Amino acid sequence: MLYHLFDFLQDIGLPGARLFSYTSFRALLSAVIALLVSAWFGSTLIKYFKKKQITETLREFDKNNLKAGVPTMGGIIIIIAILVPCLLLGKLNNVYMILLIITTVWLGLLGFADDYIKTFKKNKDGIPGKVKIAGQVGLGLVIGLTLCFSPQAVMRENVTVNKGNIEEVQHRKEATKENKTTIPFVKDHNINYSEIMSFCGDYKEEAGWALFVVITVLVITAVSNGANLNDGMDGMLAGNAAIIGVTLAVLAYVSSHVSWAEYLNIMFLPGGEEVVVFTFAFMGALIGFLWYNSFPAQVFMGDTGSLTIGGIIAVVAILLHKELLLILLCGVFVAENLSVIMQVAYFKRGKKKGIRQRIFRRTPLHHHYNVEDEKLDKECTYIFKGPERPIHEAKVTVRFWIVTIIMAALTLLTLKIR
Repeated sequence: MLYHLFDFLQDIGLPGARLFSYTSFRALLSAVIALLVSAWFGSTLIKYFKKKQITETLREFDKNNLKAGVPTMGGIIIIIAILVPCLLLGKLNNVYMILLIITTVWLGLLGFADDYIKTFKKNKDGIPGKVKIAGQVGLGLVIGLTLCFSPQAVMRENVTVNKGNIEEVQHRKEATKENKTTIPFVKDHNINYSEIMSFCGDYKEEAGWALFVVITVLVITAVSNGANLNDGMDGMLAGNAAIIGVTLAVLAYVSSHVSWAEYLNIMFLPGGEEVVVFTFAFMGALIGFLWYNSFPAQVFMGDTGSLTIGGIIAVVAILLHKELLLILLCGVFVAENLSVIMQVAYFKRGKKKGIRQRIFRRTPLHHHYNVEDEKLDKECTYIFKGPERPIHEAKVTVRFWIVTIIMAALTLLTLKIR
């Protein structure tokens, strides 16, 4: 709203109104506003939740520890802190900003419904898994189809021109609608989904967009659930997501700035500056939330926060045509997902043979390192024994942050290593 107001004031010659036309100014201001909103609103909401006894429904092996009585559904803090600066400073007629706001609200409501059932209905299972998946798939379809048909969702592809012994990167003069994505560590690193579907002959273009929509659905579902699994220790997901958010903000900035895009030989996205504004608000909200969520946590984000965070990360990457980079950037989420899948599949396979054996001491993966021996299944054997003594969750959290920082650095290196 303020962006459009100051755009009008700039037209009538008000001094200083031009500041709002700078992406860097709006992005930094959105981060500051998000941080302040999350810090102020967080304190108020925590007091209210404690008064109403809106607290975490603990699993059996968590009872009688420091988590007892801690308010949950703190993801509301993150959502409000993101939306306020985006509504104030964003271009609300920009398709990327619209889709990111829809993502935040959509998955926020889905997670809120799950937390509501767990907290108020005292049903620890929350909403059925099929309903949760359906909500994520529905959002994926909305995002994918909008990017297919919106005239704003275009790119100016980077083209390498040989001038003697010198290679010069240029961008096509006109923006076009392409269903391309970036392949990391490859020099000519844009791949067209339509080319993958070339076996469809004359319909390869339509088939390529259909493949893009399917991949969009899969990425949103996988990353959202991966983030949900990662939310199991104080500050774990908020810290990892903030690091990922910084990386996505860098990718968004260089993709929306034609000079940087040419220098780094990546596709230029007109209108992508709104993704920069959003990602900075995302970072600010998470850092502000960490003020209360770091060990020992004063509030948990619940599914309201974790599903939303994962969905936002996925959608930002898709908007930037960097969805394949998420395998590297969100390596921690991938590991969390795989640990659960492997654990369940291996245990079921052994059970059929009359063997009680698991791969990890407990899943998701971060619990493998801090679960106490007396809380393990005594009749079960474990392939990976884990540490001799349980590692304190604060140390496990910081170590996972360090791994994510390494993954983030490698992701940014893909801009130069090709």
